[in-house]
Amino acid sequence: MIIGATSAIAQATARIFAKRGDSLYLIARNQEQLATVAADLKIRGASQVDFQVMDVNEFEKHQDLIDKAYAAREQVDVVLIAHGTLPDQRACEQNIERTLQELNTNAISTISLLTHIANKLEMQKSGTIAVITSVAGDRGRQSNYVYGSAKGMVSTFLQGLRNRLYRAGINILDIKPGFVDTPMTIDFKKGPLWVSPEKIAEGIVEAIDKQKTEVYLPWFWKFIMLIIKLIPESIFRKMKL
Repeated sequence: MIIGATSAIAQATARIFAKRGDSLYLIARNQEQLATVAADLKIRGASQVDFQVMDVNEFEKHQDLIDKAYAAREQVDVVLIAHGTLPDQRACEQNIERTLQELNTNAISTISLLTHIANKLEMQKSGTIAVITSVAGDRGRQSNYVYGSAKGMVSTFLQGLRNRLYRAGINILDIKPGFVDTPMTIDFKKGPLWVSPEKIAEGIVEAIDKQKTEVYLPWFWKFIMLIIKLIPESIFRKMKL
């Protein structure tokens, strides 16, 4: 099951699953894009592809969404949550409604979906839940602290969920990409730290297969963020990051 299936990273990941002959259940808000992605994945080798249209901010529909997915499949082995938006930080600073909207999309909707999914997998007593968060969640920075706080909230939630579901045989994977060249970041100036969605997808599938609990993608972001987290607050607050 892939939620946010039309995002660049989700599509690249789904193509790897399709090549392996996996059965896929896609969820996103644009029906036309979903149909195109589904058709492409069938050509690439997926054994079965179904899809469902839903806006993740319609929280009241989450339970029905998960129930329909389970009605279409006897078992769900992997859930990948890949939806999200990149807020305009300056606009959020001036408008609390916009800030709350971004927090709903990037954090609360994910937490809602995770709650419903976790209950299903707990009864199933197997499976992996993988969620794309961000290195931005590791420390609040002036340039993107609304986005970072949302991703940090999800990462903390995942830690607790992992602890809760360990005895049920459920693995929880927190995926923390750095800079990825996608339509969401089209206006950003690119540099040597930027990578393609395909590169991130390879890391996601490998982490799922190896039952990892956390992965920085590419790998070097783990050390970059370690350095950033170790900077004393007395110095960090003066930096323009």
